[in-house]
Amino acid sequence: MDFYPLAIILRRTSRDAWSDVAGIQRAMGPWPRRMIPEMFGFRTHFACLAVGVAAASLVPLAPASAAPTPLGIYQSWSAYETGTGEGKTCYALSRPIREEPSLKDRGKAYFLVSDWPQRKAKAETEVVPGYSYKHGAKVTVRVGSDSFSFFTRNDGDSGAAWVEVKADEQRLVSAMRRGAQMTVRGVSTRGTVTQDTYSLAGVSAALERIHRACHM
Repeated sequence: MDFYPLAIILRRTSRDAWSDVAGIQRAMGPWPRRMIPEMFGFRTHFACLAVGVAAASLVPLAPASAAPTPLGIYQSWSAYETGTGEGKTCYALSRPIREEPSLKDRGKAYFLVSDWPQRKAKAETEVVPGYSYKHGAKVTVRVGSDSFSFFTRNDGDSGAAWVEVKADEQRLVSAMRRGAQMTVRGVSTRGTVTQDTYSLAGVSAALERIHRACHM
């Protein structure tokens, strides 16, 4: 699937940043959402990806940087890098080949696998569903007979999900490399159950490319 020359707007946030927020919030109770960026010093990352289109991105824990640099298209997956030095991030992403049900007011859905050299986090998986999740809902990712649970967080009307058990991340990525398709099942704030199907064609090559770019 060729994503070019479409402009893609993604909300991207570090998994560990959300994990830290969630853990402390459970211990201390709720606080106004506006306090979270101030308390933890991270920003939601908006990346506008395009070919020949000017864009800007905010990198967590780093100042604003230039637009993400395309590293290549690998069948159904594309690879990018953004930032420099300690703020550098590399990621592979894909769009679903099928979305069920088809929702007119839904934003773009993506599955991402990111390298964060500063945190020594390699192949961190993330779901961007194109809607906000039902509070407390889990996301289920399936590759063949393997199933993985993701925790969810919302920022306004945008949701994101990360693998719940960190030790499962390597197992998921290995399954993705071996598999042909992957399904992602989530629940929106309206209670709508969605299931997205992703092709895994090219994911191994895309991952190798981002690992080389970020030296991981």
